[in-house]
Amino acid sequence: MSLKERINEDMKAAMRAKETAKLGAIRLLMAAMKQREVDERITLDDAAIIAITDKLLKQRRDSVTQYDAAGRKDLADAERFEIEVLSAYMPAALSDAEIDAAIQAAIAETGASGPADMGKLMAALKPKLAGRADMSAVSGRVKAALAKA
Repeated sequence: MSLKERINEDMKAAMRAKETAKLGAIRLLMAAMKQREVDERITLDDAAIIAITDKLLKQRRDSVTQYDAAGRKDLADAERFEIEVLSAYMPAALSDAEIDAAIQAAIAETGASGPADMGKLMAALKPKLAGRADMSAVSGRVKAALAKA
């Protein structure tokens, strides 16, 4: 079953169970997917759906931070619930050791030797790690690895 089919089935199950909060979060994801399909006239594959979900998760995390700072616990809790629902559609996160191994493999593969090669290295890593690791944290690790090289 593709990720798109799984999301659609989960939406139907949430409708039947009358889980309005979960249904709202899934519909939000479905709307973002449909918007991208219409805008770009494509059919989304699992990788594109993961990218959309990752973007939505990042937005939710930013919102939680802002709501907590403003003292709006009710809104922050609603965003946390949406994060929980959307996270179910993301692949398992990589461990620190797996990320470091991927960085070392990419350095060997691209022949990166210093900070000037950061863009080339990140371009090689992004397709492998997208959705499975926080790319801003990966960027910091890459910078540290290239400083040693």
